[in-house]
Amino acid sequence: MRHDPTLQALARIERKLDLVMRHFDIVDHAPPEPDPFTEVRDLARRGKKIQAIKVYREITGTSLKEAKDAVERMEAGH
Repeated sequence: MRHDPTLQALARIERKLDLVMRHFDIVDHAPPEPDPFTEVRDLARRGKKIQAIKVYREITGTSLKEAKDAVERMEAGH
């Protein structure tokens, strides 16, 4: 199954930024950002796939097919 390249790129950037911050002993005192996809995962887990797809599209602005594929990956545990 194909993963969302944008999310993969973002994860790589975050890992690199974490390394730079550790190297320079920079501490992030900001509270962690809430996961914007928590609601999508919750809806998918409860079997509300159409609502999950709708919320995913509102968050990301992706096409219907891309949102459906992403929600199905979430349902599969990816």
